[in-house]
Amino acid sequence: MASDPGRRYDQMSSKAYEHPADRAATSALRSIPLMDKAIKRLTHLAMERQLHQMLVGNAVRIGEHQVPALFASYQRCAIALDIEPAPTLYITQTPLANAMTVGAQRPVVLIYSGLAASYDADEVQAILAHELGHVLSEHYYYTTAFVLVAQMLTSSLPGGVTGLPVMALYMALLEWSRAAELSSDRASALVMDDPLTTCRMLMRMAGGAVEGMNLDAFIAQATEYEEEDDLFARWGRAMVELTRTHPFAVRRVRELVAWVEAGDFDRIRSGSYVRRGSEPPPSAEFEAAVAHYRARFTSTLERTTGGVQRLVSQLEDWFKGTDAHDGEDDADAQGVS
Repeated sequence: MASDPGRRYDQMSSKAYEHPADRAATSALRSIPLMDKAIKRLTHLAMERQLHQMLVGNAVRIGEHQVPALFASYQRCAIALDIEPAPTLYITQTPLANAMTVGAQRPVVLIYSGLAASYDADEVQAILAHELGHVLSEHYYYTTAFVLVAQMLTSSLPGGVTGLPVMALYMALLEWSRAAELSSDRASALVMDDPLTTCRMLMRMAGGAVEGMNLDAFIAQATEYEEEDDLFARWGRAMVELTRTHPFAVRRVRELVAWVEAGDFDRIRSGSYVRRGSEPPPSAEFEAAVAHYRARFTSTLERTTGGVQRLVSQLEDWFKGTDAHDGEDDADAQGVS
């Protein structure tokens, strides 16, 4: 049986736990001219309703009378983060161990059957808490755009997106996606009231639900990975990570351990955290960290897309070449499912 978090962070703002890399990547995306306009136009053209139908059309909606233990675990996570109502939860048949939160207008949470069936109940709960961290941080807006763009790279493009710089958008959102995961790992640790449970979940995600895994050894592995002094090895793994939607599990564990060691986890547990609507200006130290990660984000865009200015120029050309008007909110008028 999953552990009961036993804690409720009333009105906690996502700013209480968000990683500076996440804050930096999000602000960098928002600062790119035409980016939000392109994403709104994109979700309209691709029709979020179709995305929902594709994702949940062959899935099972979880509730009081459908896998009730999983539903209860999910509800405990939502209560802990003071998310009401929680997005609808679905389980879909796939041997992979994963979960995701999508839906630019109305998010839903999907958990894969390979995860729910093979992992310990508290590990499953840690993953559900992680997904609800995405909800509280409103990551689902960019996640939905990322899913749609990824589909465009592997299938025929829907009408109206000819000329859209799909690969450039994909690489920008890919970099953002990795940063967002670091924030949700923190939310998971807070909900579970135990960062080691979240670390164990990450270890399982890396190696599978195999008996005999040793968390202490994996944390030591994460420390060794972080302290690697071979510059060629560090460069090589950075190039590999650029192609991934999630940071390597060892890095995520190390980031989470460092956050706990800095005292932020215990401070929030004690009730000293930012409330919604009362977000103060960031501290100078936090702003410096954000600036560091933002510079890294911009550098990644330079290497993978040719730079922000080139991306903006491509977006301008796309908008000039499309006959669609600027009614970015038309999706609302049509009714998103």
